[in-house]
Order: sequence, then C-alpha cells, then structure tokens
Amino acid sequence: MVTPTIGVLALQGDVREHVRMLAASGAEAVPVRRREELLAVDGLVLPGGESTTMIKLIEAFELLEPLRKRVADGMPAFGTCAGMILLADKIADGIAGQETIGGMATTVRRNAFGRQVDSFEGDLAFTDGLAGDRPFHAVFIRAPWVEEVRGHARVLARVATGPATGRIVAVRQGHLLATAFHPELTGDPRVHEYFVGIVKEA
Repeated sequence: MVTPTIGVLALQGDVREHVRMLAASGAEAVPVRRREELLAVDGLVLPGGESTTMIKLIEAFELLEPLRKRVADGMPAFGTCAGMILLADKIADGIAGQETIGGMATTVRRNAFGRQVDSFEGDLAFTDGLAGDRPFHAVFIRAPWVEEVRGHARVLARVATGPATGRIVAVRQGHLLATAFHPELTGDPRVHEYFVGIVKEA
C-alpha cells in the first residue's frame, strides 16, 4: 500500500488539523461522517472532543455498530484524547451507561488530569515507534489517562514529571493506537507517521 486512505471522524474535534498532519505523513486524508465513507477508508482517526457528546453523535449518525465491526475486523484506528476513551473497553468515571467503540484492552479514566484550566504541555519519551531519539512535546487538554492495560495492549509512553508521573498516556494494541494528548496540535508529525505505518502494515 503506497498511499493509504485514512479517514478522520468528522463529528467533533480537530478534524482539519488531523487531516493536515495525515497528508503531511504520506496518507490521503478524508473526513468521515457516513457509513459509506467509513467503509471506504484503510484506517480512521478518532479526534478529541467530549467523549459523551461524541458517542451520542456517533449513534445519531448510525455509525456505532459499523465502527465496532470495522475495528473488530482489523481496521487500524487511532484515538486522541476523547478518541482514546472511545477505543477503550472500560471507562473509569464515565456517565451511567456510557458506551464506547471498544477494541482496546484498557481502562481509561475521563478527565483524569483535571478540568480545562489544568491543561498542560510536557515532553514524553516513547518506548518505541517514533522516528528519532528526541522527546515528543505533547499537548494535554482536559485529558484522560490509561488506568490499566490488559492482554496485548502495551504502553508506549508515560508522564515523566510532576504529580502525574508514571501515568500512561500512549498505548498500542496491534492495529489500534491511542494517545491522551493532541499530536495534531504540535507541528510534530511523528505520531501520525507512526499511525500511517500501522495502516500500511495492516
């Protein structure tokens, strides 16, 4: 696969920013709002936003079951911030009955770092997967963290300093990738390049 077609779920969040980063990373990037569009892509980015609103929009656009099936069938997916919550099998501090797309054997805690005013930036060292040996400067906005990984899910990065030191903020499980932060806001394409590589390998 020379140039994969990667969709960005275009219901909420930084859609244009993800499209731009994917295009800069060697993919053809397209917005996805309908089932037919979802079926046409090789991979999908689930942007940040508000996870309870996003799942309601996903249901309203009749995308929940098609998304679950494509992820279960092996479509690569990359969730950022709220997208990380959407890919998790379990949620901590979710609202009653909150559903997810699921597929990743993780428990993710919503708003774990606090409210909007607690948003922050910090450097992360990835265990593998990113080009180069320099840290990735990450932007956290009302971010979740991964409370627990199970099965084949593996940790790619943890917070290195401050009161949240050691908290898990990047995870991969086979064709699924999730980050608690917003790589689309950094100008550093390495996380998107990493995901494009996952799509090409799938």
